[in-house]
Amino acid sequence: MSPLEKRTVSTLALIYALRMFGLFMVLPVLAIYGKDYQGATATLVGIAIGAYGLTQALLQLPFGVWSDRIGRKPVILVGLILFTLGSALAAVADDIWLLILGRALQGAGAVASTLMALMTDLTREENRTKAMASIGASIGLSFTLAMVAGPILASWLGLSGLFYLTAVLSVGAMVLLYTLVPTPTQQVRSRDARAFAHQLKDVVMDKQILRLSFGIFALHAVLVGTFVAVPVALLEAGMLQSDHWQVYLPVMFIAFVCMVPFIIVAEKRKKMKEVLLLAVGLLTLGTASMALSVNSLQGLIGSLWLFFLAFNILEASLPSLISKFAPAGYKGSAMGLYSTSQFMGAFVGGVLGGYLSEHVSLAGVFWGLLPLLLVWFALVASMQRPKHLTSYMVNLHEQNLETCSDLEDRLLALPGVDEVVIMLKEQAAYLKVDNKTFDPTKLKQLNI
Repeated sequence: MSPLEKRTVSTLALIYALRMFGLFMVLPVLAIYGKDYQGATATLVGIAIGAYGLTQALLQLPFGVWSDRIGRKPVILVGLILFTLGSALAAVADDIWLLILGRALQGAGAVASTLMALMTDLTREENRTKAMASIGASIGLSFTLAMVAGPILASWLGLSGLFYLTAVLSVGAMVLLYTLVPTPTQQVRSRDARAFAHQLKDVVMDKQILRLSFGIFALHAVLVGTFVAVPVALLEAGMLQSDHWQVYLPVMFIAFVCMVPFIIVAEKRKKMKEVLLLAVGLLTLGTASMALSVNSLQGLIGSLWLFFLAFNILEASLPSLISKFAPAGYKGSAMGLYSTSQFMGAFVGGVLGGYLSEHVSLAGVFWGLLPLLLVWFALVASMQRPKHLTSYMVNLHEQNLETCSDLEDRLLALPGVDEVVIMLKEQAAYLKVDNKTFDPTKLKQLNI
């Protein structure tokens, strides 16, 4: 990467991280503090925990389309302003419904796909995989830090203080956006970076993409539903809320370290399906274990380690699988469906977890989430084995499109090229290639 690309990617990754840190920070504490709000019930607290997911899911695609029309940075600014206002509203709320409204307004700043599109505008094709990996790593790091920092900061600042801090971080993200991120000279309508409405029908009809989208839906439903119950269970097991970080820090660190060999085996030895099936099984086992050990501190800690080992494997593997299964030129739309499913899962998990906590029991929350995991396990078991291919975009000159009617066949004839889709309006060809045998220099022989 050039120095400008490095600065741009690192700044966008930091903006992502600041925004997600604020959302994740309340996850381990809201179930405890939420019951103190006027009119609060366990069901309504669950809705407050997951409310951001509903508005995120509904507004991801519209924000992306809007950014094509008026520019990326203005849309991202609007999203961050909405996120800041939602955080401030949640901070001053003393009524549970006002808290829910604030959380929903936080989610209304649905700029994740627009940030990714801006990154595409400002990086060269050969550097985009690294750039996306950097942003993905920043999200994972922000989640880990937020799970540890949330309980500590809440004990010092209270829940309102967390929301005020989130608002301040969002303002900081706005400053970074307009001081360190360049304004792109042109917008790249890359089908690898953003969803396109007219492609969504084809994506929804793809059984493998649907399996993975249900998977991320189930994963985040179980995550959010679990954290409706876990903080309360730790409290009832005798651990002070201010000490919960002492559970989350070692559990998440050890789970992260143990996750790495599984990812290496999945990618290097091409065992993606086997590792995915194992991880869903471990997640199911961890969730059932929490249901059985809800009154035991040691049992909860062991179950959480198993849960986060599986969660980390799945969170790292699923985006890679989406990339492998998505047809050439459809990766952005497949990721759009995937992201929408993820946020909708967070909303459903909050609602389901809150309802079961109020009307059944804390253990009932975990038992109620298990059917989602059992369905997912069956879907993974019947999933095709993915081809280990990567996406590659080729910019075409207008004369190529006019004179090379057989261009698609010629591209397919290149060693390592598995799939080709030519987009005439964009003057681009989208390829799925095997990096071990594909040689990009061969493209020069085709005069493109």
